[in-house]
Amino acid sequence: MSTTSGNEPKKDFARELYKMWRSNSRKSKNQGAEETRTRVDDPQKLESVLSELVATRDWRQGIAEGTLFTEWKTVVGAEIATHATPVSLVDGLLTIQTTSTAWATQMSLIASQLLKTISQSAPGALVEEIAVIGPEAPSWKKGIRSIKNARGPRDTYG
Repeated sequence: MSTTSGNEPKKDFARELYKMWRSNSRKSKNQGAEETRTRVDDPQKLESVLSELVATRDWRQGIAEGTLFTEWKTVVGAEIATHATPVSLVDGLLTIQTTSTAWATQMSLIASQLLKTISQSAPGALVEEIAVIGPEAPSWKKGIRSIKNARGPRDTYG
């Protein structure tokens, strides 16, 4: 440690405050329970730190829903995954966009089976209903042939 002019060791106040805060936060969480670690700065397993973080922040459902999106291909299968993509999951409504209207019809027909598959494959994800939408149609609102307050080039088709 470096010393000041009076041969006193230099104190790192930020480190001292952090250690004090860290020890107080652990005591308040445990409500007087015994700590298993002897010092606050002792290493912990990453798994236990992450599981504690997920539990205290109540992230279990969000993680399950995110896993549904990232593991979509394994949940529904490769063929369906190439033609149907999950778009959003809001208040239990899973919106799926398909590559064609034929696939949208097929997905609507198997929606109840898909709900069962999702509940088994992605436990914790709150999916109560499925909405299937087809591919996006071209927009006539923008471009060189658009007219303000008019329908656009569609009125010249025939």
